[in-house]
Amino acid sequence: MSSTPTSGRTGTADTTGRATERTPNRWIILAGGILVQLAIGGVYAWSTFAKAFQSPDSALRLSKVEAAIPFELCIGMIFVGAFLGGRIQDRRGPRVVALTGVVIYAIGILLSSFARDAGQLWLLILGYGLISGFGLGLAYIVPIAMLQKWFPDKAGLITGLAVGGFGFGAVLTSPVAQSLIGNDKVHPAAPFLPLGIAYLVAGVIGAMTFANPPKGYRPPGAPDPALATEKAPGTTPAAAATPARGGATEPVGTVALQRDFSQAEALRTPQWYLLTAILTLSVTAGISLISVAASAASDVAGYSAAAAASLVGLMGLFNGGGRILWGWVSDRIGKMLAFVAILAIQGLCLIALPHASSVAVFAILSAVIYTCYGGGFGTMPSTAGKFFGVSNAGGIYGLMLIGWSIGGVAGPLIASALIGSSKNYTMAFTVVGIIALVGAVVPFITKAPQKPSALDDRPSPSV
Repeated sequence: MSSTPTSGRTGTADTTGRATERTPNRWIILAGGILVQLAIGGVYAWSTFAKAFQSPDSALRLSKVEAAIPFELCIGMIFVGAFLGGRIQDRRGPRVVALTGVVIYAIGILLSSFARDAGQLWLLILGYGLISGFGLGLAYIVPIAMLQKWFPDKAGLITGLAVGGFGFGAVLTSPVAQSLIGNDKVHPAAPFLPLGIAYLVAGVIGAMTFANPPKGYRPPGAPDPALATEKAPGTTPAAAATPARGGATEPVGTVALQRDFSQAEALRTPQWYLLTAILTLSVTAGISLISVAASAASDVAGYSAAAAASLVGLMGLFNGGGRILWGWVSDRIGKMLAFVAILAIQGLCLIALPHASSVAVFAILSAVIYTCYGGGFGTMPSTAGKFFGVSNAGGIYGLMLIGWSIGGVAGPLIASALIGSSKNYTMAFTVVGIIALVGAVVPFITKAPQKPSALDDRPSPSV
């Protein structure tokens, strides 16, 4: 007798008639994933703090380059956390990894709140950069890998929703941070204390809902993946047989079920490196604006400090919305075509941005850039799942996030170095825009790899 895969959220019975454990509601788990991402997504409000740290009123009195260092380190540490978190999640489950991640992230934010006097940049580097960045990576990878297993029927849209919460984090944090900074302009790091507490509470509540689906789970109406063979397109069953691996035979016109890649197998394909390059290019382009968004709004288009902070918060809507939009679009037009558009549009808008002296035009161009930047994160998880399978998604996509770290360091460094004290936004955004336009060629040469056969009885190496 064959077993019936679990679907929906009702309990099932095993072959002895005993009730099995009730399947969790996948929509509640999705809500928990979005809550975790909202909590850790406050990292994107950094430009609001960076501008305040450079203010003459601030006791820290940081330069533009100094103010970029904690954010760059935070983004750089994400890969380390995501790499370890992905591997542990694939083996131990999602809840413990997510809980650990949000606690570490909150500790780093809380520590940053004590950077109040000149010479205490090191507290921001340690707390916001190293500790929070590591915790962020641990927590970030968990819902992305987990939700693909719960929603194989809506992979692009659901991962877009999950990482969309990350983008929306700045929408909530930026205006709150600006208000708190206004209460004590001398110590602009002080708001990290109440924010860190809020992140901790929200993150723990969300992470407590996390669980992997039961073995054999598939949602109602989804095709049965347990079938060993399927008819090949354009063929009919035949009585003749062809030799298979090990001397066995299988009917002509059938295709053996393919299995997912292991992490080591994925790393041996050129596709893994091409996808990572695409993510790196998209991050470099978008984050070059995100890291200086508040100051660019003021210097290029004449926004006031309060208006620039409001713009940063508003742009978080487009960052989050872009993850959902492009995740949905990529399911329909194809993953690689979506990435061509994401990179090309970012490049063109970046080149135009420093010439947008109009408040409205600057906001529109920024919104498009944020939308496409978010779209890279909304589209890549389901692309990796489509290319390599979801069984080891935590480890495989967790490693891909080195592209986020590389781009997250390169983009702000390029932007801040080229902008400099002369505020040369034209040079900075033109250079990064050209990089994005050239990078739009990469998706054209990226094709899905041939998946390993389930009949391959050789042990799959792991790393």
